Amino acid sequence: MRIIPAIDIIDGKCVRLSQGDYTTKKIYNENPLEVAKAFEDHGMQFLHLVDLGGAGAAGTINYKMLESLSSKTKLNIDLGGGIRNEEAIKKAFEYGARQVNIGSASVTSFNLTTSWLKHYGAEKIILGADCSERKIVTHAWTQQTELDVISFIKRYEEQGMLYCVCTDISKDGMLQGPSAELYREITRQTGVRLIASGGVSSLSDLLQLKEIGCEGAIIGKAIYEGRITLKELSQLC
Repeated sequence: MRIIPAIDIIDGKCVRLSQGDYTTKKIYNENPLEVAKAFEDHGMQFLHLVDLGGAGAAGTINYKMLESLSSKTKLNIDLGGGIRNEEAIKKAFEYGARQVNIGSASVTSFNLTTSWLKHYGAEKIILGADCSERKIVTHAWTQQTELDVISFIKRYEEQGMLYCVCTDISKDGMLQGPSAELYREITRQTGVRLIASGGVSSLSDLLQLKEIGCEGAIIGKAIYEGRITLKELSQLC
């Protein structure tokens, strides 16, 4: 299972939220590059970069930060937040993203998303299946749909989607364990390479996700709050 540390940025700073609530913002480091280099120094190969400014209504992506992280580290970066049109996805790859997460656009623009899947290839596109009570949510988790998360994933799997990041919002940033039962259902009912996100608080959580069959696990707040050390994670890489 791939270990994927996360950096969420707002105004160029490394932050974390709880359950996607911007009012809970906590700044952990004003220099995300410093954080990324620490990940790399401990053997991490991947980075989940979320531009929370891009994820919001304005949809303004900090490409300069992406370029800095991609050019000054060797981390394989997947970018999420604000990839909703052709210009955004082109720039993401131009500035160094290896993969992009398609969240809101995968709900609002099915044809556009499938066209990206065909044009850029399934290894480059990650489906963002964020959910609340098993229903897909969009636009920085401010809008809830009636789409069932597993049916949503299956629809894209039929189009050739390989990767999927699934975040159960109720777990995100709460350090109370991941949504294990939901992930079991997804791995049993689909063949996507599932990346778990949200709630990881300990090494035992990671072992559980590996046992379930997740292809990767994103770890954020547990690192920043010292629940899991980079030295411990380095032993799993």
